[in-house]
Amino acid sequence: MILLAGGIVHAQDSTSKNGNLTITGSVDAYYRYNFANAKDSGRTNNYTSFTNSQNSFELGMASVKADYSIGKVDGLVDLGFGRRAEEFSYNDKGTLAAIKQAYISYAPSDKVKFTMGKWMTHIGFEVCDAYLNRNYSMDYMFSYGPFFHAGLKADITVNKNFAFMLGVANPTDMVTASFAKKHFLGQIHLTSTNGRVNGYLNYMGGKDTSGASVNQIDAIITGTVSSKFSIGYNGTVKMVKPDGGSSESWWASALYLNYDPVSMFGLTARGEYFGDKDGVAGFGTNIFDVTLSGNIRVDNLTIIPEFRLDAAKDPLFFENSDTNLPTAKSTGTFILAATYHF
Repeated sequence: MILLAGGIVHAQDSTSKNGNLTITGSVDAYYRYNFANAKDSGRTNNYTSFTNSQNSFELGMASVKADYSIGKVDGLVDLGFGRRAEEFSYNDKGTLAAIKQAYISYAPSDKVKFTMGKWMTHIGFEVCDAYLNRNYSMDYMFSYGPFFHAGLKADITVNKNFAFMLGVANPTDMVTASFAKKHFLGQIHLTSTNGRVNGYLNYMGGKDTSGASVNQIDAIITGTVSSKFSIGYNGTVKMVKPDGGSSESWWASALYLNYDPVSMFGLTARGEYFGDKDGVAGFGTNIFDVTLSGNIRVDNLTIIPEFRLDAAKDPLFFENSDTNLPTAKSTGTFILAATYHF
């Protein structure tokens, strides 16, 4: 933090000369209560990221991001502190776990930009920073897909309607991977003429540290229907082929419906189907979840009351009387969260 402060002071001095410094940050906290497991059993009935608690007030993450650009070069440091940041950088220890993103970009023209370092994944609809999601709890696609990449990528803008990205990175969610195989990254971005519809086709593939072949294809579509209503869709399939074994996969599909009758209040309904009959994600069954979240906005503060229902084809969730094995095929959860950004 001392080094960051020193860098910020130096950057502020440089801003008056040639560059531009932007400092932003956020903080989030929540309370979660699972209705099927209210007693002190130690079972939370949570299988997605960042909300693994029961009947407890929790701190999510405090973040600070410094972005300094000068000429054609941009440097970004994005630090996060708390359980959310630790789960996001789960392969890292010590100070590395606090670095959500850190990269240097060089743009030789307004159509080409090269980036090297660590950045959040392009795959999936949801992101790590809570204030950027309308639902507070995360979907299964985010939780069992990649979180971030460390490598080198090139973003190329052909015109206002078409852009693409190519990159090479370490295996998923690894900042350091000496001698390990590398992953290839790709993205195609299409925008409608009026800018109201955006489509993304994303790819990640290569060998992981165990020698297994991993390929994930992901599609995102967002559309603005009116000033009060918008829609989003995310579909993905992840294929894993162990060294000497046969290929297996999980797939998922989610729909997001957003309604904002006034600027101070909005609703988001999310429905997701997660198919893991091969057990690649560790379930061996199929899961459906539906989430209804309110967004109460006061300036940069957003209060999120949320109700969520998770249901599986086979028993996956624990009830109060369960000790060793789950007996329930569904469970309900309430979350009250607050996010603030500056």
